[in-house]
Amino acid sequence: MIPFSQTWPYETIGKDIYVMNCPYCDASNVLLPLQVSELAVIHEGKKRLLVFPCCHHSLTIIDVDSDYLLTDKKLRR
Repeated sequence: MIPFSQTWPYETIGKDIYVMNCPYCDASNVLLPLQVSELAVIHEGKKRLLVFPCCHHSLTIIDVDSDYLLTDKKLRR
């Protein structure tokens, strides 16, 4: 079972990937430095380092589905 505390929702709009709020600094509508084509590669098993452009916190994306990023760090309580 996937630990929900290590997931974060995202949205794809055109070729851009956004999160509604940053899990660290709570900035809104953060454009992630990811490409839509990378999501399939991550889902197939390749890990990806993600650095949030708003506050420069980093985490590793382990897996994705159509709604959530699964990370190596706990993002929720």
